[in-house]
Amino acid sequence: MSEEIVLYDYWRSSASYRVRIVLESLGLAYRRVSVDLLAGEQRAPEHRARNPQGLVPALVIDGQTLTQSLAIIEYLCETRPAARFLPADPLGRQRVRTLSYAIAMEIHAVCNTGVVGHVMEITGGGEGVRADWMKKFIGEGLAAVEALLDNPATGAFCHGETPTMADFCLVPQIYNAERWGADLSGLTQMRRIAEACRMLPAFKAAHPETVKAA
Repeated sequence: MSEEIVLYDYWRSSASYRVRIVLESLGLAYRRVSVDLLAGEQRAPEHRARNPQGLVPALVIDGQTLTQSLAIIEYLCETRPAARFLPADPLGRQRVRTLSYAIAMEIHAVCNTGVVGHVMEITGGGEGVRADWMKKFIGEGLAAVEALLDNPATGAFCHGETPTMADFCLVPQIYNAERWGADLSGLTQMRRIAEACRMLPAFKAAHPETVKAA
């Protein structure tokens, strides 16, 4: 397991951001290779060879090329003893997965560049259509996550007193919400948790603006 770890990502990609957080949390040295989504590099044959879906991230680790951010996180949980990002008990794991999936599979799935680009194409709309779409689906989705956080299992972080996979999903989505101007004023739990995460070195190192400036 001493070979170089390579992360193919895009600085502003939510899914890539999640994986950067977990790699930084584990202290794993890795090399970033940018795949420019705006330039369409994700559709190039060389990237399709890494990820037939034409998505980021793709992580080269342990002699394998892994895709899908949550599956990558779970792989690291299963192969790195220090990766305690899923609770030890089945009910806790179910809750963390619920929070993670609510963000990654519900909000993110309808707000990625491919979906929103197609919406703009078929409606003939411009940036106003993109912004309205983002505000609606991010706002409604995060409101549901806020309700899920109204639970005794919520602690300093989404589940308990240490960051889990749910926090790795939440922080990038909050970044997107702020970027698009979604209304977060009533999401007090979520904003508190995001702020706690942002104080941690791994989250700072993985932040899109940090990566872009590197």
